[in-house]
Order: sequence, then C-alpha cells, then structure tokens
Amino acid sequence: MNEQEIFYTIALTRIGFFNIAQALMLYQEAGGGQSVYEHRNNIQDIVPDCSPRLVEALRNWDDPLKRAAVEMEFITKHQIHALPYNDPAYPQRLKECADAPVILYYKGTADLNQKYVVNIVGTRHCTLYGADLIKRFVSRLRQLCPQVLIVSGLAYGVDINAHRQALENGYETVGVLAHGLDQLYPHHHRDTAAEMVKQGGLLTEFMTQTNADKGNFVRRNRIVAGMSDACILVESAAKGGGLITTGIARSYDRDVFAFPGAVGAPYSEGCNQLIRDNGAALITSADDFVKAMGWQTTEERPEAVERQLFPDLTPEEQSIVDVLQKTNDLQLNIISVQTNLPIHQVTAQLFSLEMKGVVRPLAGGMYHLM
Repeated sequence: MNEQEIFYTIALTRIGFFNIAQALMLYQEAGGGQSVYEHRNNIQDIVPDCSPRLVEALRNWDDPLKRAAVEMEFITKHQIHALPYNDPAYPQRLKECADAPVILYYKGTADLNQKYVVNIVGTRHCTLYGADLIKRFVSRLRQLCPQVLIVSGLAYGVDINAHRQALENGYETVGVLAHGLDQLYPHHHRDTAAEMVKQGGLLTEFMTQTNADKGNFVRRNRIVAGMSDACILVESAAKGGGLITTGIARSYDRDVFAFPGAVGAPYSEGCNQLIRDNGAALITSADDFVKAMGWQTTEERPEAVERQLFPDLTPEEQSIVDVLQKTNDLQLNIISVQTNLPIHQVTAQLFSLEMKGVVRPLAGGMYHLM
C-alpha cells in the first residue's frame, strides 16, 4: 500500500463528523482515503448520498493532515504497519463487518489471515479452574490444528493466560489494544507483549496519544470478534467484557462457545447463563471445539500416544487417566462406574496417581487430571 493512501486514510479518520460505519461507507464508495481527499470539494460527484453536514465537514482537512503527518513519522520510526481497509494484509474476516475500522496499526509478524483464527476471552479475575482450562485447551488444540492464530485483548485474567499459553505452545498470538501503540496497558504485561511482537503481534485501530478509556475497550472487542472464526468464553461473571465480545461475535454470525463451570461459582455464571440461553455451544475440550467447527486435524490421538504421556502407570491407573482425559473433574463414584473398578480400588489408585503428580483432589470429592 503506497504511503499517500495511508497518509490520507489516517487523516480521514480525524474528520470528526461521522461515525465508524459512515467512515467505512465513505471510504468504500470513494475507493480509498486519497480519493476522498481529492474529491473533498465535490464529494457528492462520487458519493451522491452524502449529507450536507458531511459535505461541509469534508472541506476542512488542515488539522487532520497535520495529525496524520505526526502519525506517519511515528509508524515509520517504530516499524509499524499501517493497514488501510483495502490493504491485502488487512484481516479479511473483519471486512465482513459493517463497522470495521478504516485503518489498523499493527506491530508484529503473524499473518492476520491465518488459516484458522480463534479468540479466547473472559473475566479479568481468572481462577485456577479457568487457567487450567486454557492451558489444556491450547495445548490440545496445538496438537490437533497447528495453523491457528490465537487472539485476545492482552488484559488481566483470561486474556493474558490465553496469550501466554499460545506462546508456550508455539502458536502465534495477537493482542488487540484499546489504545495507541505508543503505550501499553496494563504495563505489567510488557514482557509478554514484547514476546508477542516476535511471535504474533499487537493490533489497534487507535492512533498514538490515545488513552485506554473505558469506551475504547468495547470498540476493541468488536475487532477481537470480527477478525476471528470463533469466540471462546472461558470464565465470566454474570456481566463482563467477555459477554460483550460474545454478543458482538453472534451479531457477526461467528461461532460462539463457552466452558461450563460449577453452579454458583461467581466467575462461571456468565458462561452457564450463555449456554442455558443458547447464546453459546458448550465445550469441555479442544476436541469438542474442533469437531464443532469442522476443522481439519493433523492427528487422531491414538491410545498408544496417550499411554506414552504417563509411561509408569499400572493398567488400573491408566484406565482412570483415560476416563479423566475424556471428561475431567469427576467424582469418585463416577470414576468407579466408568472404569468398572470397585470404590476401594479406585481410592487406592487415585492416591497413587496423586503421589505421582498425575491427578489432584478438588472440593466436592472431585478429581482433576493435571
């Protein structure tokens, strides 16, 4: 994309009269930011339905051009990619959305049009249960589908867990920001963000000198939802940003999934309600998710491979592990039924597995596979 087009598209976003959808409509009908500028005095010749107020607003580009010049200097100095809507590197899935940004600012290496793109969102108060769900999900997804881009918002809780697990498992991961690329919020995530620039990236629609104001997070969420094939809610209170993202995702006709949690658990209420109201499909694993999406996988997970994960297990211990791999967090009596082992033998085997660091007991008599 040539610098002139980038320059005028940046300036176009500084014309303050119209909203996001209007800006995109004008950009599309005119054929680009430079074209809008060149026809600033006769815009109705190429966009006949422009309102008189918009026609008037487009006559004065002095301040927008000055601001665009400052931004161009910054992105050149810091090797930031400016991606106007017509740029081939712009997220093509996002183009399906009527309120897509006219331009994005991107620092990173990942292909924003990866074969599969999924976002993982949820509460900023991620529990041990939520963190473990993300760890197991991303690890297993990596085995099934190596070509996945993981997207989230770099916030505390679920977001940062999703980014870090993606990095750990060799996935590229992109954080969508609610501010410009001249700062980072929250500051505690700067080390992870630095890794992401090398193995993923940071993406925003906001220019420099834009603070992370409350309203910007909702705008950020629509990009998270729009650039992805599917949205996965891990944990959420009855109200929260993750639920906003799932709502936007549904409005874009994206697939929405949620992990269930214990009844009454504060940070599972949102997930459970969403599933109850048919706002999300229930999943318990990456296998559930991949099957629902119909994605092509690279391996079938044969039993022989699974046994190699814990080579020192007895046949009875392995039968318990097999059951927990299918459905984690089960009570003693259910494990007994599914393994066809008597209660006293299951109790002894679980104690042995706990000593080996394979399982751990949870509240309510549940057992969790590590």
